[in-house]
Amino acid sequence: MIFDYNVIWEALPLYFGGLVTTLKLLALSLFFGLLCALPLGLMRVSKNSVVNLSAWLFTYVIRGTPMLVQLFLIYYGLAQFEAVRESFLWPWLSSATFCACLAFAINTSAYTAEIIAGSLRATPNGEIEAARAMGMSRYKMYKRILLPSALRRALPQYSNEVIMMLQTTSLASIVTLIDITGAARTVNAQFYLPFEAYITAGVFYLCLTFILVKLFKLAERRWLGYLAPRKH
Repeated sequence: MIFDYNVIWEALPLYFGGLVTTLKLLALSLFFGLLCALPLGLMRVSKNSVVNLSAWLFTYVIRGTPMLVQLFLIYYGLAQFEAVRESFLWPWLSSATFCACLAFAINTSAYTAEIIAGSLRATPNGEIEAARAMGMSRYKMYKRILLPSALRRALPQYSNEVIMMLQTTSLASIVTLIDITGAARTVNAQFYLPFEAYITAGVFYLCLTFILVKLFKLAERRWLGYLAPRKH
């Protein structure tokens, strides 16, 4: 078997267009997912059982169901309701890009919320006692001490979530979006070269993963350097 480089070379503009779509989906999903995850994470460590249970139920349902099912429910399922089609939300809900971003953001918010909650629970007692000794209110303690500290410690776990979300964006091609995987499907459909088409897509994903891992390593070195063992 000979790898057909000519076809891939001609299809590179399509792949780079898919790369832009993938990065856009990833960035928007992570941004809005993190915005939702912050309050959810705080709710998960709340002493109020109703608040805690509500957040737990949300994260349990989202983490317990496949991402593909969630995407289909939002993109295809909501369209069956006439009230939705006639509402002011329909221009957005009829957009594949919006539905994909919404589904991905909801999914990553559940996982990220549990990461943040776990990091908050692991906060050293010394930090809490120091904040109380300075007379900080609960709000100020979370704003200045607990949440920033928890977010720094959560970086290694969150980096895994970001990599998983990068791979999850490949599902966007199922709802007509031309991301990296969508580009590979298009090339395969036109030239019947599945090996070349999907190997090229895999190379794109590997390069993106490598870059993201390096960026998170730099971030961990910057914000978690104080946790490293001291060199004598």
